[in-house]
Amino acid sequence: LLDWVKYKGNPVLVPPPGIGVKDFRDPTTAWTGPQNGQWLLTIGSKIGKTGVALVYETSNFTSFKLLDGVLHAVPGTGMWECVDFYPVSTKKTNGLDTSYNGPGVKHVLKASLDDNKQDHYAIGTYDLAKNKWTPDNPELDCGIGLRLDYGKYYASKTFYDPKKERRVLWGWIGETDSESADLQKGWASVQSIPRTVLYDKKTGTHLLQWPVEEIESLRVGDPIVKQVDLQPGSIELLRVDSAAELDIEVSFEVDKVALQGIIEADHVGFSCSTSGGAASRGILGPFGVIVIADQTLSELTPVYFYISKGADGRAETHFCADQTRSSEAPGVGKQVYGSSVPVLDGEKHSMRLLVDHSIVESFAQGGRTV
Repeated sequence: LLDWVKYKGNPVLVPPPGIGVKDFRDPTTAWTGPQNGQWLLTIGSKIGKTGVALVYETSNFTSFKLLDGVLHAVPGTGMWECVDFYPVSTKKTNGLDTSYNGPGVKHVLKASLDDNKQDHYAIGTYDLAKNKWTPDNPELDCGIGLRLDYGKYYASKTFYDPKKERRVLWGWIGETDSESADLQKGWASVQSIPRTVLYDKKTGTHLLQWPVEEIESLRVGDPIVKQVDLQPGSIELLRVDSAAELDIEVSFEVDKVALQGIIEADHVGFSCSTSGGAASRGILGPFGVIVIADQTLSELTPVYFYISKGADGRAETHFCADQTRSSEAPGVGKQVYGSSVPVLDGEKHSMRLLVDHSIVESFAQGGRTV
């Protein structure tokens, strides 16, 4: 596919009446329809402030027909960019071809919200005959519920890898350096490390995202293994030759007796983004890993858990990444990112961090929250 001839009949897809030219973009990978030779694809749009996914059918990919209704729509979510739509298995541990449907299958609908530059997803059921997708939980609908990634992550797209039977996810990480700094570096923003995507059978509500196995081939030397007893307020130094590129896996075992006996009602409404970052200490956190730190700890990036627990005895775990002291450079983003993450009975608090020069990708509980 080195030489291409542009089709004389372009454009093959134009917005339907009532849809603006700029509010119609990013068609998905096509999947087979119920009729022989029929292909379907969805494209993002909006009607007023309602984000919508339109569905078109084609047999030749040069002429398209808009199907009646919409695949799905969510009021108040604005323009849906980079819509992604694909099946996940609720029973097996492999990815599925985009056209796969039937028993033991859920469908993921993902939209990049143009208004806030966030990638949201939801898990639900797809009725091929009715051209309708319905979320399992309306409170976790696409655009108002779960996000693929709670950091700087946008315009993602999956594809199916038939050789390894896996679904692979790519996403765009928009860096916040100035234009002059970008020119000096020689690039502006990056793609994320590719991730495999699976249905989280334990929760039934989340996806599991995990770095593709090929990343492990980049590891050199013997792993550095350390076990420590972390006391409140303590920092344990782990010496490595170079901190530019790291693959860190760590798990924490919380004292169950201490956890059961603690009530911290002041932090019931805890939120990573409004908490003040890792420097704000409570009874049940933060605990985690500090990366890209200098000798004086004037620059550092903590990635950590925090457990909030109210008078009702219910504990909620939060997974956060704190940029507030990541750089002394002015003008770059310095936010605290994160979200709550389900930690089920019998599970340790676990995380994996991929550190690559200016980027830290953080995966909690096997990729349940990123």
